[in-house]
Amino acid sequence: MIKALILTTLAGLSTTIGSLIGLIVKKENPKFMSSVLGFTAGVMIGISFFELMPSGFEELGFLKASIAFIIGFVFIFLIDTFIPHEYLGQKERREEDEQNKKLLRTGLFVALGIAIHNFPEGMATFYSTILDTKVGIAIAVAIAIHNIPEGIAVSAPIYEATGSRKKAFLLSFLSGIVEPVGAILTAFVLFPFLNPMILGYMLSGIAGLMVFIAVDELLPVSKSLTHSHLPIISFIFGLIVMIASLAMIK
Repeated sequence: MIKALILTTLAGLSTTIGSLIGLIVKKENPKFMSSVLGFTAGVMIGISFFELMPSGFEELGFLKASIAFIIGFVFIFLIDTFIPHEYLGQKERREEDEQNKKLLRTGLFVALGIAIHNFPEGMATFYSTILDTKVGIAIAVAIAIHNIPEGIAVSAPIYEATGSRKKAFLLSFLSGIVEPVGAILTAFVLFPFLNPMILGYMLSGIAGLMVFIAVDELLPVSKSLTHSHLPIISFIFGLIVMIASLAMIK
């Protein structure tokens, strides 16, 4: 159990590596921000369709997993609906402080999505390690790899908007620490009740949430920051990195 908690903690805190990368890059860099957000959208889509949904199909079957996916998608859509906002570039550019508010909101929304998805991910890593240490280690490594760009996606826009390295790093750190929190909760509260079916429902629902954030938040903001094909190129690269990291555990 201690080994499982350590692995999950290391995987979750790898977001801090991405956070530091996001803070090193110079502020006021729209192309960098565009590429980071497009890349993260690709990572999120890759996680959803190549990792989370296949797990849901395996445990629940196509219909139940698909319903859980839709529920997750609608859930985050309702959150988004009750927090009205405008995307960068949807209207004429306004004053810099208004742009920063929107960019800050994007960073916070990404942090929320990553934190929510890291919770069951931590549970899954812990549960897998308990069942088979080798499988748990492989999953933890793959999770650590794709947590790095997630850390960038949280810290870079928040730093861009606020100019505060402390705030950017703290929020990125908090989004990653949720993963070991999920493992701890699993270890001391949920472990007697946890089973593959429950994890299947959770992971399928999180896939829906991740897809919504990618298509409704990350890609529109990424596209608004540049008139080139950089967002879609970054998106494809994010998919490739996600597929490569998952191939390590197959």
